[in-house]
Amino acid sequence: MPLETALGYLRAAGGDQLKRIPPVAVIFGPHAFLREYVLDSIVRRLAIEGCKYRSFQIGAGDDYGAVLNELREPDLFAPRRTIACRILRSRRDRAEAAGADTEAAEVRADGSGGSEAALAAAIETARGPGSLILLYEKDTAPAKIRRAAEKSALLVNCMRPFDNQIEQYVNAFAQSLKLKMSPAAIDAIISRHGGDLAAIANALGKVTIFVEPGKAVQPTDLDEGARRMPQAFELAESVARGRTSAALAQLGRSLALGRDVFEILAVEIIPMMRRMMIAASMIAARKSAGDVAAALGLPPQSGLATRAIEGARRFGLERLERAYWRACAMDAGFKNGTIKEREEALSGLLLDLMSAPG
Repeated sequence: MPLETALGYLRAAGGDQLKRIPPVAVIFGPHAFLREYVLDSIVRRLAIEGCKYRSFQIGAGDDYGAVLNELREPDLFAPRRTIACRILRSRRDRAEAAGADTEAAEVRADGSGGSEAALAAAIETARGPGSLILLYEKDTAPAKIRRAAEKSALLVNCMRPFDNQIEQYVNAFAQSLKLKMSPAAIDAIISRHGGDLAAIANALGKVTIFVEPGKAVQPTDLDEGARRMPQAFELAESVARGRTSAALAQLGRSLALGRDVFEILAVEIIPMMRRMMIAASMIAARKSAGDVAAALGLPPQSGLATRAIEGARRFGLERLERAYWRACAMDAGFKNGTIKEREEALSGLLLDLMSAPG
């Protein structure tokens, strides 16, 4: 197959012009991030097709014996495999500097079946059903490998982008994530990150958490990661006001952006329920809002006290007590490892509190 640039490959893969991945793919070039991005793109596509992933690393002094054995041997449990082989820069640099010593090492490797010539022969005869991916951490792949791969393999050269290609890369990254970019959003992300392709891909990855499917990405969506991280006690406010959808959405965003389940339960949910229980018991005793705030150790105008009273009136003492003891048991289950699906359990707790009859 003809040599592809990283941009050309990403366009073809994102636009479904590349019907299938060839049995062998060779990735090289000076741009480290693009090498990794192309590798990840190929691996993800093959994983969707049902291939099992195997990875190898070839450093200074290593040969290709283990890779070739994995390629040749059948696997009862993984009939289709993706074999990714990373050839480190240290191996190529040493090979170029060693001269005669390298030739002697190649002879020894050839005797063991793990030489570069054996790898080239395997590339020429590769027919699948699995795939071999070679990633060279260098500007170019060895001439022997390139000649063998030119017939039927995918060759991807990851060059540094020119200034006029940045917009094309933004569109290619967005296409791979199934995002539609508005012209204003493209201009905004380029002005913010320039030619830093890693930062651009990372920013677009964050956008996928928030943007609605099919909706064009706008410049404001690029700030959603920072702007839409729920503030402290925002979740408690949604629960107290009975906003079930908002509470579950805030919980999901918090977890997606890295907040810990233990922290949310111990810092927000359990204290929130405790405050509402105290408020519910005092309201049942016909105490005033000022008395409730004083019992909570808060000023009468405090938002925490107001939300506690609202939640107490909305849910009632019996439902709050039931949910509170369930939350305490859940906290213990998180800590001793008996509850594995923590995010689902936390969502279920909120849903039960906010939807159960009083």
